[in-house]
Amino acid sequence: MKSMIKFGNLGLILLFSVLIVSCGSNQYGDKVKDPFSGSKYESNNRWFRAIGKGESQKDNIAKSKADLAAKTELAGQVETTVKQVADQYLGEVGMGGATEITDKFASLSRQVMNTTIADLRKFDEEKFYDSDDDKYTVFIAYEIKKAAMFRFMKKQIKIDKKLSKLEVETMENILDRQIKELEDSE
Repeated sequence: MKSMIKFGNLGLILLFSVLIVSCGSNQYGDKVKDPFSGSKYESNNRWFRAIGKGESQKDNIAKSKADLAAKTELAGQVETTVKQVADQYLGEVGMGGATEITDKFASLSRQVMNTTIADLRKFDEEKFYDSDDDKYTVFIAYEIKKAAMFRFMKKQIKIDKKLSKLEVETMENILDRQIKELEDSE
């Protein structure tokens, strides 16, 4: 009976030790809150938004990396949205050759993103220096107003000589519809 009591006390001590250790540790590590997190930095129904992070021993290189990362993310968002909008529109109107028009529309969006966009705005930037690693970390946040982006694309469509009249009309209809939806939601 004494050995059962001793084992019972030892068992309780072990149980409490395990509980204390398991409650105090996090199996994933400590949660980190990055700068530029939250809804202010996320795309929504009115804005394309993206953040970029760059690291380097030279601050100008870290800034260039962050700038490129944010712009690349924005370009991806725009291209994905353009494809979705075009596919949805062309599916609704049951137009033949939809794949070709969607591809040309996506190609146009890439061209637009490769040029200077008037409504691209840098709305936040922070630079950090870690003296232990002798390294700079830069965060940059950009945004583009969706309606302005679509209007700019509409101008580019009109000057693109490679597009047929039907393709121009179809793309303008897609963009007009998207702009109207955006303006109605404001």
